[in-house]
Amino acid sequence: MPSLKEQFWDPIAGFGVTFRTMFKKVVTEQYPFEKKPTAPRFHGRHQLNRWPDGLEKCIGCELCAWACPADAIYVEGASNTEGDRYSPGERYGRVYQINYLRCILCGLCIEACPTRALTMTNEYELADNNRADLIYEKSDLLAPLLPGMEQPPHAMQLGDDESDYYRGTYTQRSRPADESEV
Repeated sequence: MPSLKEQFWDPIAGFGVTFRTMFKKVVTEQYPFEKKPTAPRFHGRHQLNRWPDGLEKCIGCELCAWACPADAIYVEGASNTEGDRYSPGERYGRVYQINYLRCILCGLCIEACPTRALTMTNEYELADNNRADLIYEKSDLLAPLLPGMEQPPHAMQLGDDESDYYRGTYTQRSRPADESEV
């Protein structure tokens, strides 16, 4: 049986933690208004990269989908033609989807990519109020066109064949002037 002194002291001791922290400065995260930078190697949203002429690096090999432990990636490859070229080489990723409802941001897909077409950005705000909006399509994942890039489909502009692209031995060739520019 606890003594009268213990019965009196126990509730006061329990409130000791409350009283000690009651007058300390409050630490509040101002998240939506003040975003802290992420670590340089943070695994965030995926990005499909492009070559310097604007062609896509993805060759539609589906290795990223095979490597994904959460089965969050769907790739459907198609063949390039001379009049309809989206990437150097024989194939390109016609359909590319990442389901962020399933993705665990592990980065195994990045390691599996033979052309370094898929990388991860530092973007971490992937929440939405609609489940369908968390399935990113190829158009959502493609890197933006930079100055000097041309929207595919177009012919290879950085070399004579795809080996120039993959080896990095390409040089920017000057495009022939369009008849409208003459």
